[in-house]
Amino acid sequence: MKKKNIIHTILLGLLLTSTVSCKKYFDRDTYDSISSDKFFESESDLELYANGFIQKMVPSATTIGYSDINADYCAVNIPHDLLRADGNISPGNQGGWTESSWSNLRNINYMLVNMVKLKGKVSNEVYNHYEGVARFWRAWFYFDKVKTFGAVPYYDYVLKSSDTEATSKARDSREFVMDKVLEDLNFAAQNCLATDKFKGDGSVINKYVALAFKSRVCLFEGSYRKYHQVDPSTGNAWVNSQTASNKFFNEAVSASELLMGSNVFSLVDVDKEKSYRSLFTSEKLLTAEVIWGRYFSKDLSILHDLSWVYYSPTYGSKVSLTKRFVNTYLMKDGKPFTDKANYKTIPYTQEFTDRDTRLAQTVISPSYKMTNNGTTALYAPNWLVTRTGYHPIKFSLDNNADNILSRAASWNSLPIFRFAEILLNFAEAKAELGQFGLPEWNKSIALLRTRAGVTPVFPTTADSYLVNYYQNTINDPLILEVRRERAIEMCLEMELRWDDLMRWHMGDLLNSSNNPWTGMYIPNKSQSYDLNGDGQIDFEIGTSESVKSIVVSSSNVNQSFSINADNNLVWNYQRVWAEYKYLRPIPTEAIIRNPNLTQNYLWKNK
Repeated sequence: MKKKNIIHTILLGLLLTSTVSCKKYFDRDTYDSISSDKFFESESDLELYANGFIQKMVPSATTIGYSDINADYCAVNIPHDLLRADGNISPGNQGGWTESSWSNLRNINYMLVNMVKLKGKVSNEVYNHYEGVARFWRAWFYFDKVKTFGAVPYYDYVLKSSDTEATSKARDSREFVMDKVLEDLNFAAQNCLATDKFKGDGSVINKYVALAFKSRVCLFEGSYRKYHQVDPSTGNAWVNSQTASNKFFNEAVSASELLMGSNVFSLVDVDKEKSYRSLFTSEKLLTAEVIWGRYFSKDLSILHDLSWVYYSPTYGSKVSLTKRFVNTYLMKDGKPFTDKANYKTIPYTQEFTDRDTRLAQTVISPSYKMTNNGTTALYAPNWLVTRTGYHPIKFSLDNNADNILSRAASWNSLPIFRFAEILLNFAEAKAELGQFGLPEWNKSIALLRTRAGVTPVFPTTADSYLVNYYQNTINDPLILEVRRERAIEMCLEMELRWDDLMRWHMGDLLNSSNNPWTGMYIPNKSQSYDLNGDGQIDFEIGTSESVKSIVVSSSNVNQSFSINADNNLVWNYQRVWAEYKYLRPIPTEAIIRNPNLTQNYLWKNK
């Protein structure tokens, strides 16, 4: 027992210290570092090992709140390599397939293989819970791999370097891998516990987290199979395409309904002007709505850099929402803003009036205030940062007392799964199944719009602006309204919009010729503008770029401003899209090590 106590002490120390220390432990071959004969002997062993995955695999602040900046609704200073004509993405430099990239799977499978020693030593309920936790993380691992690469080899055992048959295995089909992911999520959703110990503060894996992830995964896969005619790994048609997509849609509905019917979660709706944004700026997770999230704390000096990256002209990417997307926010009466005859000429100072309250809680508005040096005052868009005038504030703090705008000092906790997403997943899956009527609307989209101060008008005709936005590929008014609501409610969260474009086969919205980065309306290029009514000039077109001024070019070269025919500001950067980009290439190095892997078919000649 003395050796066992030493092991416990080592593990506990690793779990309570920095992520770097935890990484050193988990990147080792677990079966060499700790003998399973001397571990996995009690419930506390399971808890310690499972908690290691929390430290190792929980998304970073950047992933949660800054990974969606390359989606269609954002303008950035320089787009991702995948979108640039000169972007350096190829099989030769693609990552994600090194030994360390697969180490999390090895550790998960190690737990699943060796925890059987605890059968009969702990209750079946506890045993099944921790098996469910491990299988949740395996599903998490493989879902990420499938989104990135498509078909991948599937392993449900501890892979050893000496196992040449396993290490030279070909890729399993995407259908096979995603069915395995669904099996794992079903087990986790059925067996993970939801008692106070495992629900509590919203930071650990439990039944509700498993259901939320199942809802997200199944919606993704169902729509991916529907909107992609062929498997982009092989170029072959899906096996039983409609049956398979409907299976995943139904599983998404089932998981969502279990969460919706649990009466555990609800939308935070205390103040329509503040409640939405409070979910992303509070120090504690608002667990009435947040199902799972990542904690940060000022007192414990557990901090992140989201305020810094969103406000810095050099550290961040100058992220801005586009005018074309901002136009999709509804009026409070539930009517489209774009139904107004003069919507193209409504200036920034007026376009927030009587709009969905989430707009002013997502970007700087004329009424936005910032506290600097103890003084609170109106704060206008900074033109050294914003490229369109629509500067995101969703994840940023409003008090610069700790210099949060210039260093990693933000302390707000961040949601990973919210009840709002579950409502959206339910609505979309039902709409895709053709089962979305007024009752389904009232218990999903209507709740979100009511929280945002918007009258939830049930749609009977397709909004022509949205039809055009989605390039005339969707004419169903219900699917269009669900997409509107999803983009607005989940804006900038967890790379969900990028994933949406991938699964909807809408990558063409990332092409600059289809979707230029438009900004605010400029009535007169020779005039200076006070954007918030404080008597100060906040925008003008000048001869140099500054906090309040930009330089307009007629050349439309990359990284230049221009004014289009509608007098909208445009941030110019040529972006290109092609069919092969829906998946990343299998790295050349991986194929050299294992020629049986084969390349994704559209990347073979790249």
